[in-house]
Amino acid sequence: MDDLERELRDLSTWLETPDPPDVIARVRERIAAPPRRRRRWRYYLAAALVALGVAVLPPGRAALADAVAGLLRFAGVTIAVSPTSPPPPGTPAPLPSQLAVDLNEAARKVRFPVRVPTRLGPPERVLVADPDPVGSYRVATLLYRGGALRVDAFDGHLDPVFQKQASGPGVEWVQVDGGFAVWVAGPHTVTYVDPTGEVRVETARLAASTLIWSRADVTYRIEGDLTQAEAIEIAGSLR
Repeated sequence: MDDLERELRDLSTWLETPDPPDVIARVRERIAAPPRRRRRWRYYLAAALVALGVAVLPPGRAALADAVAGLLRFAGVTIAVSPTSPPPPGTPAPLPSQLAVDLNEAARKVRFPVRVPTRLGPPERVLVADPDPVGSYRVATLLYRGGALRVDAFDGHLDPVFQKQASGPGVEWVQVDGGFAVWVAGPHTVTYVDPTGEVRVETARLAASTLIWSRADVTYRIEGDLTQAEAIEIAGSLR
């Protein structure tokens, strides 16, 4: 052991041992320094990804759940999908208190802007229907091609206004000007729902293919003998 201790002492003269670090000084320096800003970009990135995930989904989880169950609600229109859809009986009645007006008068009688698709031009006929207690009408309708093509508009906050009964797989999500819309292909039954929530069965009629979309809190439905692409093009020209 003595020999080993002697060799170690001799070896120590050849080694350079650094001074121990001043730990206390470093701790004091860190305490005195201003707090470092946290990197919040991770949180911002996560929030952006969540927002993107919501944006690319059809509007409303409830709407998705209803769609799976065969019932879709979108912008004041309820669409029930079943394997078969019986045709409406009899001759359909007009919407309640329906009135023929011009465009300027229609703009005064409803509480939302009446926009015209530039792709179609001025309508041949304009209708308003179902006034509320203060005299404002709930629905404005632009008619084209002798009434075979129509554009209905109403306040998108109202729910529901129209009820549809469709059969087959012809109901799908599409897009109009980057926003969501619903396309109902082929003939289907459409019925008006009054402000009390009563389904006005006397208005039930067989509707043609229909595109439903919303813009600036106003819901529109274009109906006629149109392809999906044609309907989307007309909807995109709304001004």
